[in-house]
Amino acid sequence: MTKLFKRGIEAIEALPPDQQDLAGQLLLELAGQSDRRYSLTPEQIEEVKLSLAEADRGEFVSDEEMERIWKSFEK
Repeated sequence: MTKLFKRGIEAIEALPPDQQDLAGQLLLELAGQSDRRYSLTPEQIEEVKLSLAEADRGEFVSDEEMERIWKSFEK
């Protein structure tokens, strides 16, 4: 175990249990050993289908609209 990794583990041990679990899950994912599976809800699947259909029809926002959207995050 490297010194930096050991320091990281010690820092995580001082966290509340829910944050320790999150850190553990992240480590398992990083190591490729996570059993976590992601799945979309039926509503999310419908949203993806609608978005793909819009893209197939060439329905995209304008560059100006995207610029306004990005600027809204700068506040």
